[in-house]
Amino acid sequence: MDVRAERVGSVRLPGAARLVDGRARPAGPGRFALRRDDRLEVYDLTALLAGSTAPVAAFPAPWPGWDRGVDAVAPDLGLAVFSGQRAVRAVAADGRPLWERRHGCWGPVVDHPHTGDEQEVCPGLEHGSVLVPGDGTAVWAHVVGEDGREHWLVLDARDGRELARVPLEDSVASGSHQLALPDDGTVLLCVGMGQDGVLLYGARADGTGMSVRDLGEDLDRILLDVHPTRPGYLTVEHSCHDLRLHAPDGTVLAERDADELGEEGCWDHAAGFTDADTVLAVAEDPEGGAGHWLLDAATLALLGPVAYPRPVTGYARGLGDGTWLTHDRATDTLTRWRRAGV
Repeated sequence: MDVRAERVGSVRLPGAARLVDGRARPAGPGRFALRRDDRLEVYDLTALLAGSTAPVAAFPAPWPGWDRGVDAVAPDLGLAVFSGQRAVRAVAADGRPLWERRHGCWGPVVDHPHTGDEQEVCPGLEHGSVLVPGDGTAVWAHVVGEDGREHWLVLDARDGRELARVPLEDSVASGSHQLALPDDGTVLLCVGMGQDGVLLYGARADGTGMSVRDLGEDLDRILLDVHPTRPGYLTVEHSCHDLRLHAPDGTVLAERDADELGEEGCWDHAAGFTDADTVLAVAEDPEGGAGHWLLDAATLALLGPVAYPRPVTGYARGLGDGTWLTHDRATDTLTRWRRAGV
């Protein structure tokens, strides 16, 4: 049975596809940070969809030639932290550099030279990520150490001082991203290694160090979203075979196989919580299109395909408040939806 969707609002915004495909990162309730040219811009979705296309905050990027790292903004919008190719740097909204933490280069060529110019960008698309979770007092950073190994760091958000560090012995990242579980203190790190698979870690820091748990167990799963109100997270198998709901320790609470969509069903790398009770997931079909499905957030039972008043394809992003976003590539229009009659 179809689940009818009704439009809440829409706006045309160049580059808005990143607000839907996962490249834009949360920046506090109802806000997302979007990299546009040489700035990291923060948008309030309610204001944006009401027609106000001006960002509520904007941070100049310290390395204009580098836009691969996953950056982050503090919940109070007081600073942005940029994941560079050779450094992590915190920047104030007025552009002042607050602190910088140098690290090894993400460039894949061993022992390649650097000229010393901080604007220099080395060949390679590999990158790390940063996250400013919770009360905004700490920065979690996935970096390359000077020893060439990858490390997961916790830094003081005020001055960049290192609070904790754990080497990631098995990680050879193409890229990574991080999410924090609500009201739990756990931070999740998902490391993509291209054809070599995916690693998933969970960690907590207590001021004296950090405890890290391997959540992947060689299962090759991609982190998609965290539950909006209680500790739990959503993953998809790397080859898109199934979706799973997990407890913070990695325990599988629910699973939904793509075979239930049909003989050639496949979950795409896009799914998230529309609210505490429902998940919106994208499924590829044999014709190359993408359909949207609503699932029960506790069991991942299929509630039905989403029926829009007009054709909608591509990625969708659940917002955790009962709504979700889609993007029309032809018109660069962002649209917010909710379940009709709810």
